[in-house]
Amino acid sequence: MQTLLQKVHVDPQHSFACRTYRTPEFETSWHTHEEFELICIIEGTGTAMIGDYVGAYAPGDSFFIAGNLPHWFRKADPKQIGAAKVLQCKPELLLEAFDGFPEWKGMQQFLQKKDAIALEGKLLQTVPLGLDKITVEQGFQRMLLLLQMILDLATSKEYKVLSRNFTATNDRTNPAIEKIIAYSFKHFLEPISLSEIAAVAEMSVPGFCRFFKKNIKKTYFNFLQELRIGHACKLLNDTEKPILEICYDSGYNSWAHFSKQFKQIKGMAPSAYRKQFI
Repeated sequence: MQTLLQKVHVDPQHSFACRTYRTPEFETSWHTHEEFELICIIEGTGTAMIGDYVGAYAPGDSFFIAGNLPHWFRKADPKQIGAAKVLQCKPELLLEAFDGFPEWKGMQQFLQKKDAIALEGKLLQTVPLGLDKITVEQGFQRMLLLLQMILDLATSKEYKVLSRNFTATNDRTNPAIEKIIAYSFKHFLEPISLSEIAAVAEMSVPGFCRFFKKNIKKTYFNFLQELRIGHACKLLNDTEKPILEICYDSGYNSWAHFSKQFKQIKGMAPSAYRKQFI
């Protein structure tokens, strides 16, 4: 998989990075870095790919992503502005500094997980506020604020696990995955056959299926299904369109099929999902 290894820039006077990225700096491809990342979406909507997770993102969403976990936040419309507050820190920096402290055990266990989580509840207020404070603080006060955020994350249950123990492959010579994802984002509301997407990747159908499952840890049709349901969730949240119309606008030509897949992914009916935002 052609995963971009990103080098995180840290100012010489600081031990970790915390800044706001705004278009065009917001745009990245499928990439990874050794630092764990806290990212709070400020502006723009689109699809988040984190490990083997695929789902919609919008302003107000916040995520914790373990180090070395590949991810990509792709805007729904290339012309829109994307922006996020992002903190990136090497976990070893904290793990080594507090090694041997019994009081550190819970936070140590949290940082050693290889998970990606979506923050919920009070964390959606405390973490972005903490990032705002860190960006203006200097000296050890920045570290104290970071430790408080890690403590909040490690002791809270207000989050949803998105990806767990995902292991990326290291073949960075094959650009096929970029072609596959780019084509899928452009055409996911249209019918896409395996022969069509395999031709984009310049592979046979069996070869493509093995390649995609090995790298993304799911079948291509499961990936396509998640893109479509993520799009439907955005329409349910942001518009007043009838749900049947949203079904057809999300690439489905069968209400029964749409309803079944929506329940499989979101754990509830589309109508129940919409009621959460009323």
